[in-house]
Amino acid sequence: MQEVEKVLGHEEVVKHLKNAAAMDKVSHSYIFAGEKGSGKKLLAKLFAMTLQCEKHGDEPCLQCSSCKKAMNRNHPDIIYISHEKPNSIGIEDIREQLISDVSIKPYTGPYKIYIVDEAEKMTVQAQNALLKTIEEPPAYAVILLLVNNGSTLLPTIASRCVTLNFKPVRDEVIKKYLMEELHVPDYQAEVSVAFAQGNVGKAKQIATAEDFTEMMDAAFRILKRGQDMEVYEMVDAIKLLSEQKHTIYEYLDLYLVWFRDVLMFKATRQIDGLVFRQEYNDIKSRADRSSYEGLEKIIRAIETAKARLQANVNFDLTMELLFLTIREN
Repeated sequence: MQEVEKVLGHEEVVKHLKNAAAMDKVSHSYIFAGEKGSGKKLLAKLFAMTLQCEKHGDEPCLQCSSCKKAMNRNHPDIIYISHEKPNSIGIEDIREQLISDVSIKPYTGPYKIYIVDEAEKMTVQAQNALLKTIEEPPAYAVILLLVNNGSTLLPTIASRCVTLNFKPVRDEVIKKYLMEELHVPDYQAEVSVAFAQGNVGKAKQIATAEDFTEMMDAAFRILKRGQDMEVYEMVDAIKLLSEQKHTIYEYLDLYLVWFRDVLMFKATRQIDGLVFRQEYNDIKSRADRSSYEGLEKIIRAIETAKARLQANVNFDLTMELLFLTIREN
């Protein structure tokens, strides 16, 4: 039988859900809000398992037949809503899998639980169709809407749900987990934590990447050779990298941490606080060449590039502007 992963951080959310289960005060609809990789799906699964568990405790026993079914994702009363189109959850998806299903009583458990991941992708029509069920749910129904940070559901839906916000997890908690549970070396754990900014999923993904060192070397090579390359060559190089294995956001996050190191070194001249300590020589020479203002401009430009790419602005143009800023400052 597979083990369920540990939940790191999110103490307030966990406490709220445990109390609801223990005191039998479960709401009919919840919104779990947090960025991708923050642990929403894991907690939704564990909460659903707890509610269906035959021991009726404040957490799943992992031993009963209900828990075993839920762990293998074949519990008939825990329904994960799927959708054909990658970028939208349409009215048909919601109607077929949730609205027309919710009137059928649970097969085995006390509840019927619906988990809608990326619920912000529901079309307005789908949300309006769901509204009636959320307003007048059967006594046994629990709907969990998982949304990415800052995503907006219709106010009519949001106002009828209990919203639980998933905040960034503390760095030391993530670092301890990476080193003790996943046996990631100290330095790699530190880089991963700086890179992830409180997001456990992100830290884990980067810490356990087989080509971790290669990825860093490739990303930094573009920065270091920036003086000898044309801007379009730099854009082509990063494009090639981000098409191979890791996403462009991972490379941009590496640059962000690297330039924060440069800024930190410029201010303190100390090597201790640096994430990329083994990059000391390059960080020092960059710190000597750039002004405080220039470095702050670069850091802002990386954040802007990430936001532009998320808003589907042209890749080449976005990266060109970024590398120009890096070069000019």
